[in-house]
Amino acid sequence: MNCRHCHQSLHHTFLDLGFAPPSNAYLAAADLQAPERYFPLKLYVCNRCWLVQTVDYAAAGELFSDDYAYFSSTSQTWLDHAARYADMITAKLSLGTDSHVIEIASNDGYLLKNFVGAGIPCLGIEPTASTAAAAEKLGIPVLRKFFGEQLGKELTATGRQADLIVGNNVYAHVPNINDFTRGLQAALKPEGTVTLEFPHLMRLIEHTQFDTVYHEHFSYLSLFTVQQIFQAAGLRVWDVEQLPTHGGSLRVYGCKAESSRHTTQAVEDLLLLEEERGMQTLLPYQSFQSSANRVKDDMLDFLIEQKRAGKTVAAYGAAAKGSTLLNYAGVKPDLLPVAYDAAAAKQGKFMPGSHIPILHPSRLRESRPDFLIILPWNIAAEVQQQNAMLHALGTKFVTAIPRLEIT
Repeated sequence: MNCRHCHQSLHHTFLDLGFAPPSNAYLAAADLQAPERYFPLKLYVCNRCWLVQTVDYAAAGELFSDDYAYFSSTSQTWLDHAARYADMITAKLSLGTDSHVIEIASNDGYLLKNFVGAGIPCLGIEPTASTAAAAEKLGIPVLRKFFGEQLGKELTATGRQADLIVGNNVYAHVPNINDFTRGLQAALKPEGTVTLEFPHLMRLIEHTQFDTVYHEHFSYLSLFTVQQIFQAAGLRVWDVEQLPTHGGSLRVYGCKAESSRHTTQAVEDLLLLEEERGMQTLLPYQSFQSSANRVKDDMLDFLIEQKRAGKTVAAYGAAAKGSTLLNYAGVKPDLLPVAYDAAAAKQGKFMPGSHIPILHPSRLRESRPDFLIILPWNIAAEVQQQNAMLHALGTKFVTAIPRLEIT
């Protein structure tokens, strides 16, 4: 296999999680009687551009289907984050009624509704019908397409170039990252700005966040690598912010290479930090597998110990990261009988691979488990606050990443 960005031959394994079904492929009861498709979940690191990438991938249509079950608005924490961003970027770029904002992977309108409310013209690009329909109900125009260079050129040709292009947690999801980035360049006005948010590879390694590895994520990115990809597509990174979201993310600001925008000191500072952490050497990548195995082993030990002690354990949040952890650990309903999730699209279904049933969170009050494992650890504080009554009744909260912790 060759690197998807620089085409260097790949030889260095970063992480091997065996085979797993797509993490968002939730099952109906009838599906449990049919074969389930599994794909390899293995990552290589390129020792030229340092892009970490999946060894192979299924067709995008199989991963992002019409009934895609992830709705961004399920998390109030994420809604608040989006609202703060909209206020900040509107002021930073002086956006107004004569501006044009495009969001790629606009999902259910969680972000663009803020621009609609402010009277700023916008367009969502979202290939999954279920989430696109939810956005359209909010008055957001949506193109139900996958984004790439061709669509970027079409937008420009039809007078829809953007002052701002937003991509939150989509850059890692595209199989052809070069084509996608050329599309950003094509759809951007000469002095326009792109902002991309994605989990920071440096933090993933630092905090053993191997559960953020799943088929829908084709790339795992450092600022150094993004800078290389941008440059090849005629873009330039002019600013960067480090965010707490998803266990440590970057918000990268990009512009056309010839733009008059000044590159901030923050870019140089973060590139230097990545270099100091060895992100352009093989050492941190080659030691990651053992760290992931420790997390998996500790999780299994905990579940087996509680089963033998006669304690009840449940999961909160049937998130994709939870599917990765449970499938790699081989957890089934005998160790973890049930998961609770606030997303209506997941309720009444079963988690892929593990076949753990998913119920509405209101049922938690009836079951009152001894332990509640919060699988989406990035919103653990929100989940704990929402379930404070359970804690008062004796339920203990558990997170497995970066290490097993019981509250």
